[in-house]
Amino acid sequence: MDLPIPYISSSAASQPQREREREREREEQVEIVGRAFVDHYYHLFDTDRASLSSLYQPTSMLTFEGQRVMGVHDIAEKLSQLPFDQCQHLISTVDSQPSSANGAASIVVFVSGSLRLPGEEHPLRFSQMFHLIPSPAGSFFAQNDMFRLNYG
Repeated sequence: MDLPIPYISSSAASQPQREREREREREEQVEIVGRAFVDHYYHLFDTDRASLSSLYQPTSMLTFEGQRVMGVHDIAEKLSQLPFDQCQHLISTVDSQPSSANGAASIVVFVSGSLRLPGEEHPLRFSQMFHLIPSPAGSFFAQNDMFRLNYG
């Protein structure tokens, strides 16, 4: 039995292509936003650590070497009490993925790199993860931030 070949209009045939293009554009945007956040975060950390508080909200949580703190004030206090005043972050990799939180598009960012401290011969390796949520103002803030030094 011969079945007729369905007619597919050129607009219907290009629908999957348009969806792939939109997905590729979204992935590029996620990479751009993730990288821009990382560059801004570590620039502030290395030059004006107190200003990092602008990247968090009252519901934000930081886990730093296993110690969990929540809220802008406690996060800023934790970062200001680190046992070094000056440092330089050298970023090796930045991986970003789209995510969803409470129906809002969000971004998960994973960073690996080295932390150079004054007077130390060898830099310390670290990993850090950010979960970025869009703010009402149109920027992103760190809802979750996890930091670990990598030994071994």
